[in-house]
This record gives sequence, C-alpha cells and structure tokens, in this order.
Amino acid sequence: MTEKTGVKLGAAPASRGRTTIADVVVAKIAGMAVQDVRGVYALGSGFARSMGSVRERMPGAGSGKSVTRGVSVEVGELQAAIDLEIVVDYGVSITDVAGDVRENVISAVERMAGREVVEVNIMVSDVKLPDEEDEGEERPRIQ
Repeated sequence: MTEKTGVKLGAAPASRGRTTIADVVVAKIAGMAVQDVRGVYALGSGFARSMGSVRERMPGAGSGKSVTRGVSVEVGELQAAIDLEIVVDYGVSITDVAGDVRENVISAVERMAGREVVEVNIMVSDVKLPDEEDEGEERPRIQ
C-alpha cells in the first residue's frame, strides 16, 4: 500500500520550498558592488562616515567599516529596489560614475540574490577634493 504525500517525485528542487533573502544581505551585496567602481570615494554622507569612524573605534563595535553605510534597500520575493548615497572623487564624471555604479549593483544583486532590480537611485552627497582630509580621521600629533 502506498501513501500519497502531495510531493511529486521528480519535481524540481526549486519548487520544494521557499528561499527568503534578508534586506541586509542585498544591502551588503550592493555596498560591495559600489566599492568596486572607480571614482567612488565612499558610501554615505560626510556625517554618516564620521559617525561610522567613531563607532568603528569603539571596543566590540564590530569589525571594520560597514559596507551598508549609505545603502537602503527594499527586497520582495522577486524584486529589489536600492537607494545609494555616495561621495565621488573630484574630477570624475558624476554621470559616468553613477551609470557604472548602477550597472555594477544591478549585475551583482541579480546574479547573487536572484532578484530583479527595478531601480537603483543614487544620491551624490559630496565630492572628495584632493587636499581634503577625511572627516573623523585623526591627525597625527607629531610629524
């Protein structure tokens, strides 16, 4: 005697469960993809970067810089929308950098997370000048 379980033998493995991807996973993928683009100096606004550098120096605050600073995402079952805040290097074409960022982020998220990226909104909040020091960076007391 055989028992019917409702599972078809030979059914595709993808149809035998559900995969959920947390927003933070997509945010990390997007953040790493942004950092790979030439002309991007940093993610996040000056204030967010300076607060992050203070946080990074605190004991037990985690390891290193946060790749999700300046990244905001909404992730559904099939699609994702991403908002980015970046700082660009002085002298680069902002429109070219934004296009490269958008292309890199879409490619990485769609490949790794399997979600269609419906939009990548980019806000350029600052330009890093060549003689400008990082905010939050301590100057050496002696030279």
